[in-house]
This record gives sequence, C-alpha cells and structure tokens, in this order.
Amino acid sequence: MKALLSLILGYFIGNFNTAAVVGRVKKVDLKQEGTKNLGATNTTLVLGWKSGVTVMVFDILKSFFSGKLAQFLFPQLRIAGMLACIGAMLGHCFPVLLHFKGGKGLAAFGGLVLCYRPLFVPIMLFSALGLMFAVDCGVAFPLFVGLTFPVLVLLFHGTAAEVLTAAAAGLLLCALHIGNVKKAMADDESMHVREPLRKLLCRK
Repeated sequence: MKALLSLILGYFIGNFNTAAVVGRVKKVDLKQEGTKNLGATNTTLVLGWKSGVTVMVFDILKSFFSGKLAQFLFPQLRIAGMLACIGAMLGHCFPVLLHFKGGKGLAAFGGLVLCYRPLFVPIMLFSALGLMFAVDCGVAFPLFVGLTFPVLVLLFHGTAAEVLTAAAAGLLLCALHIGNVKKAMADDESMHVREPLRKLLCRK
C-alpha cells in the first residue's frame, strides 16, 4: 500500500507542468510548436535557453520534492522516494490535467537521481554530455543515463529493491524516448546537437 501511495503522490505532484505555465505566460502553445512536447527541451528550442533552464529546474525539483516527501511520509519503505519520483515522471509525461500529453521525463528522472544519491548527478551528467556530443545525437543522453543509473546503484551497494526500482525508472525513461531513437536511426536532423547548440548560444 505504501508503495502505491508513493507512486500516486508523485504522479499528482508531477502533473504540475512548468512548460505549460511558461508557455502560457509567453503566450505560446508549446503543444503546437517545435517538438510539441511540454518539457524543457522543447521550451528551450521555442522560447530560448532562459525559459528552458527555468522549466528544467522546476521539473527536477518537483520530482525531487516528491521523493523527499514520500521518504518523510513512509520512512519504513526504503524505496518510497524512488517510487514517488517514478510517479512524478509518469505525471509529467502523462498529466491528467493536460489530457495525458506532457514531456519526455528526463528532468524528472534527474530529480530521482538527485533524490537517491546526489553524487551520481555529476558522474552521469558529464559522461552523458560527453557521449552525446561525441556521437552528435541528443537521444544518446537519456538512453545513457537511463541505463547507467541502475548500474551505479548496484556498484554503490544498493539493495536488490533499489536496483530493481532504478532499473524500472531507467527502462521507463528509455521507453519514453523510443520516438527519438527512431528519428536518430533515420538520421533526422532534429536529433543533432552540435549545430543547434551553437545557434542557441549565439541567439541574442
């Protein structure tokens, strides 16, 4: 029951979609622009890096807060925080308040990693960024962190339940990016990162 309550708690907190709020403030419907996703990446592409960073930070924090709240409410369940963060990912990607059309869950996944063990964040972040730029493919980032997280949990002596929950979260993240994997395999230019980043940084 506590596991289910943790998931539900995270799901409802995850329903708060920062991209939708920022888009409304900017008078732009992000569901109709760019990649049409309500996440940090599309916000950055359509509204610029400042708006994108704002969305990313709040999406990370809502997942992190979900996890910490679940840990406080259900201290006997060691994976309560992880489950709440997974719930936040699901709430972010499939928000009932937005007709189940949200983002891709990468920032919310980051909140999970931060909640579980902050040390993992720089390890995964810089490794994934290096790989992404090396292969010039954006989807390499979520795939790498999704597959790496359970491995790190295992290497740092996580319990069997923690490793399995981390694996479930990682596989969920990878599954949410299947569409981008297909684009990358078709050599879709939208998956390239080097030139778009250069243009973004040069944007006034």
